[in-house]
Amino acid sequence: MQERTEFDALGELKIPADAYYGVQTKRAAENFPITGYPVHGALIKALGVVKKAALSVNMELGMIEEKKGQALLQAAQEVVDGKFQDQFIVDTIQGGAGTSFNMNMNEVLANRALEILEEPRGNYRVIHPNNHVNMGQSTNDVVPTAIRLGAIKLLDKLMDEFRGLIHTLKEKSEEFDSVIKMGRTHLQDAIPIRLGQGLKAYSAALERDVERMTDARRDLMTVNLGATAIGTGLNAHQEYVKIVTRKLRELTELEMKQAPDLVDATQNQDELVQLSGCLRTAAVNLCKMANDLRLLASGPRAGLGEINLPAVQPGSSIMPGKVNPVIPEVINQISFQVQGNDHTVALAGQAGQLELNVMMPVLVFNLYQSLDIMVYGAKIFNEKCLQGITPNRERCQKMVEDSLGIITAISPHIGYEAASRVAKKALDTGKALRQILLEEGMLTSEELDIILDPREMTEPGIAGGELLRRLSDEQGSDK
Repeated sequence: MQERTEFDALGELKIPADAYYGVQTKRAAENFPITGYPVHGALIKALGVVKKAALSVNMELGMIEEKKGQALLQAAQEVVDGKFQDQFIVDTIQGGAGTSFNMNMNEVLANRALEILEEPRGNYRVIHPNNHVNMGQSTNDVVPTAIRLGAIKLLDKLMDEFRGLIHTLKEKSEEFDSVIKMGRTHLQDAIPIRLGQGLKAYSAALERDVERMTDARRDLMTVNLGATAIGTGLNAHQEYVKIVTRKLRELTELEMKQAPDLVDATQNQDELVQLSGCLRTAAVNLCKMANDLRLLASGPRAGLGEINLPAVQPGSSIMPGKVNPVIPEVINQISFQVQGNDHTVALAGQAGQLELNVMMPVLVFNLYQSLDIMVYGAKIFNEKCLQGITPNRERCQKMVEDSLGIITAISPHIGYEAASRVAKKALDTGKALRQILLEEGMLTSEELDIILDPREMTEPGIAGGELLRRLSDEQGSDK
């Protein structure tokens, strides 16, 4: 393998001659063989955008000559377009608050720009990773800014998937609005509910999740670009500090704004902690929904069996014909992972000391993983589960008719004590409530049809109210 020799403050290292990364990247790769995962592609592209904004402003201010600047801008755009991903070899969890990642970017851009200028890679006398690419910057402002940019891109994908879930749930809620089933509390029969009402409730929870994500997204627009090391803007041109965020806004077409207090924005990462908390809450809502679907589809003959989930794969290596609810199961596991990631993000968020949070690498690793797996999870949950749910109408109806829970709907019409006596008799004899009520002449068949009408039981209407008033008047007359 052909090699070149590069130098830094610690000495020299041999670098593959065709590598775009350089000596500091090589040292970091050797120092941090931690996870085996490279830095997330979305973060690489986002930092490319930040570098492009910084380079553009420094060129406008005459700090970088035109020819070198154009080569660097081309290199930065190529990174934004997804090129050279294999040249970012530093592990995603690293010491140094992200300095290794920032230098990996600086070296790739410098060496690609040298190549564009037909100079040999490593000829940093022409274009230097620190003096040119990192001009007016610090890891401590460009990396946190890039983290927010990348998070916005991933969050937009997640919000789109959640909107898809909401749309499907609302469609299914209308489709199944006529299916009445037993509602349950404490896993015991309660009172009837329409299947559509349950699905609509899920969509309402997810709508609140999208609202929380929208608020978190807005807060991510505030960045500390121009702060350099600790928020004082040291080593950056005064005009650069003023206009670099405006340039970032132009490049991204996002409402990016510079934080009013750059010292605060450099040392505190609460916006990222808040976003992670939103993801945790959304994951909890998805997990609850997945748990419910697994219960409702349990059986199919010896469980509740009120709904059918799409069969996406055989469920057993030993039991023929068995099909498991694998999509809700993976949603559960995604939720567990996101909740664990959120704990790590919170620990990292509180672990910064004084003017800098040095735990950003593990924070962004867990935050981006949560965003990724929730995007993929929401997509398959929608496409491979929710869209294909079907109801077992007869099973739902039979369980309602056989349940003692419907006595609650009858109680206002015959009184609590009488209703309790009827429920106990039904439990002791195995008779249906309707049969006992008719045998004892408490209500007529027509009255029971009104009281036990699915719409009346799950959303009291005029007919039930008028019946209740009539029966109350009759009871008063008897007294």
